Amino acid sequence: MVQLLIIDDDLAIQQLLQRILTKSGYSVSVVSDGEAGIIQAQKQHPALIICDWLMPKISGLEVCRTIKSLPELSTTFFILLTSLTSIEDRVQGLDAGADDFLFKPFQVTELLARVRAGIRLHNVSQDLKEQKQLLEEQKHLLEAELKEAADYVGSILPEPFVHPSLSIDLRFIPSQQLGGDGFDYFWLDKNNLAIYLLDVAGHGLRAALPSISVINLLRSQKLNQVNYYQPSSVLRELNHVFQITNKNDKYFTIWYGVYNCSKRKLTYASAGHPPAILLEGLPQEKKLEKQLKTQGLPIGMFPNIEYAEESYIISSPASLYIFSDGIYEVERENGIFLGIENFIPLLKAHQSQKNHNLDNLLKSLETHYHKTILEDDLSIIQVDFH
Repeated sequence: MVQLLIIDDDLAIQQLLQRILTKSGYSVSVVSDGEAGIIQAQKQHPALIICDWLMPKISGLEVCRTIKSLPELSTTFFILLTSLTSIEDRVQGLDAGADDFLFKPFQVTELLARVRAGIRLHNVSQDLKEQKQLLEEQKHLLEAELKEAADYVGSILPEPFVHPSLSIDLRFIPSQQLGGDGFDYFWLDKNNLAIYLLDVAGHGLRAALPSISVINLLRSQKLNQVNYYQPSSVLRELNHVFQITNKNDKYFTIWYGVYNCSKRKLTYASAGHPPAILLEGLPQEKKLEKQLKTQGLPIGMFPNIEYAEESYIISSPASLYIFSDGIYEVERENGIFLGIENFIPLLKAHQSQKNHNLDNLLKSLETHYHKTILEDDLSIIQVDFH
């Protein structure tokens, strides 16, 4: 039964309203002043309140303001009962939070019509409130799941590495929604190191899961008929395995390279991925910039794609940066995106520093980022050749 509350210091009005509304099938409570009305409303959580405007101690306006300020009573429909009919009075009542007015003397049919309308609006507001609470709960659950997924992705990614020929530093900063970034390196033999970074299109678990699958597949070297020393062969087979279908609409970009330590030769291929940036020269010298990229569509878009590979002999000293587009596709304070054309000079400035580790690079990039929450994963690998 729908709960109603009447707040009025006039005994005759109390009895009249209670009799009419009870006869119409409502459960009606009655109090005689504003203070008692507020207390009763907090206990009862009525669907609708009819409150007299002019009462001793606390006026109906103050009761209305108090009721509307309480979150648990935010959907309660509030009708002010009054003999004040000027526009100024109605504006004052609406500003206090009143939902409707009932003017004295009132007609029974009008009273019941306004009560029915108020209860309908209360029910709609209550449904919306419950749906909002449900959505908030689902949002928190999803954020928790994405956090767990991001932690898992981070746990399977490799650690920084130091070798006589080179050292590897890397960072993975997941976005709030979690994207599809992933990277890894592994030794093909004691002289050849494979290293790659991929970025699956989209966000959420549907983007993260293919990334994890690629990492596990390459790490186990279980691709069929693949020469892992040849980047083009690896990309060709990945494209065969991860083709877009009706059930799977995810494609990804990737940069894959193999470094021969004795020859100082880097062989690489890319599939729609941003170029890796090679910077050669001592810290105090002007940097020789080389963008390492080959032509090739993202993995999964079209079958039977051939991928090209190229090689480059690296002089010493040098640093190679492999990254996802999340590191430069960020909005700056002026509303313009950073872009790779502005990111590369920042890399050069970073490379000129004596202590050019990734922590310092990311710290310098923060001054160019307008938003504190990343809209895409940020992944970067720095390879320093000794």
